[in-house]
Amino acid sequence: MRLHSGIRIGAVLAASALLITACSSGGGSAGSAAGSTGGSTAAAGKVDLTFWTWAPGMDAIVAKWNAENPNIQVTVNKQDGGDPAVTKLLTAIKAGSGAPDIMQTEYQKIPTLVSSDALADISGDLPKDLKSHYSDGTWQAVTLGGDQVYGVPQDSGPMELYYRTDIFQQYGLTVPKTWDEYAQVAAKLHAADPTKYLGTFSATDAGWFTGLAQQAGASWWGVDGTAWSVDIDSAATQKVAKYWGDLVEKGVIDNKPMYTPEWNAALNDGTQAGWVSAIWAPGVLQGNAADTKGKWAMAPLPQWNAGDDATGNWGGSASSVTSQSKHKAEAAKFIAWMNSSQEGVDILAKSGGLYPADLPGQSEALSAPPAFFPQQTDFYKTAADIAKSVKPFTYGPNVNVAFSSYNDAFGKATQAKSSAAFVAAVKTMQDATVADLKNGGFTVKQ
Repeated sequence: MRLHSGIRIGAVLAASALLITACSSGGGSAGSAAGSTGGSTAAAGKVDLTFWTWAPGMDAIVAKWNAENPNIQVTVNKQDGGDPAVTKLLTAIKAGSGAPDIMQTEYQKIPTLVSSDALADISGDLPKDLKSHYSDGTWQAVTLGGDQVYGVPQDSGPMELYYRTDIFQQYGLTVPKTWDEYAQVAAKLHAADPTKYLGTFSATDAGWFTGLAQQAGASWWGVDGTAWSVDIDSAATQKVAKYWGDLVEKGVIDNKPMYTPEWNAALNDGTQAGWVSAIWAPGVLQGNAADTKGKWAMAPLPQWNAGDDATGNWGGSASSVTSQSKHKAEAAKFIAWMNSSQEGVDILAKSGGLYPADLPGQSEALSAPPAFFPQQTDFYKTAADIAKSVKPFTYGPNVNVAFSSYNDAFGKATQAKSSAAFVAAVKTMQDATVADLKNGGFTVKQ
């Protein structure tokens, strides 16, 4: 069994089996905020910390901390998110220098970073009640199911359905509660106006598809003893792929990528009348379709079976202390305050536009609906109910390979506009992920 920088990978595998995406049901709340500002530092004199992050609003939260903590000063260093940030950190870890003290870490990348010895265990430097601030699934995402703690949860991304209320009213459409109804509404809208679509299938957003597979009951990685298993081509994932492939093949939804000028324009002019997205969608809509303020509403994702209550997760991250930091206790104190004090959570929500993972801080921080949804006063109450229904999902150490394979395979499938090609793309992802694990020296159970 391969070793990673002195960490027994078998132990990492066993822990990773319990990695569940943020916002699954369970957990509790704590009456007091953790990591209060003020206090003495563990090291004498002033400590300077560097913080790599891509989230908005971090300058505001750091400014507040620095003003109240002259002996622990934090400097924000903005980074690109996703794989580029991970690659940059791993390069620094391998070189032996150049890593920050604090790193924003996506939940699905934590197993990779832990197995590469890039993150520090800060369990001994955190408030004892910190675990109670988060749902069980969120906490397991940063502990990998063990006693070690590799970060403090910051935000999460339960998935929901967003739709244009004015367009639904214009064409007499009903908000779909099941995926069968979604297909019917999509067909009705496109038949009434061939320029309009209820949504699009994006071959450049693997996390989006992962969340939909998660809602259907899929979990792509698992562990048996010291061996990995890969189940990307499960019946649940194939069902999701075939469903969207059928819609694309029939032409009732679009097959263009999200986050392009064309997609932004479609959100503005109503040719995209809906968006299967996550809790952070209001910020994207406000930035890309400002003229449509007040015309959107949010609802739970359609269900595979009437009466079900399930969703997936798209996005979310923690704040971790890197293994190269020389001030781990001070870094842990800052990230605990940022992500679990009411003061910190308020800034995360209001300046960063994030959906905080901290349970006791949510109600105050999110007391008003997003500015882009002024008419939906129950927005965050609905979101909180949805977040409790996130299905469990286990990530593995080569998420980047699976996601890259998704981009390639589903890119071809969307061009072919073939349902069969969508299903075949899932098998391509499975084969590529298994082959990469084996090539990397991991034991894979077939």
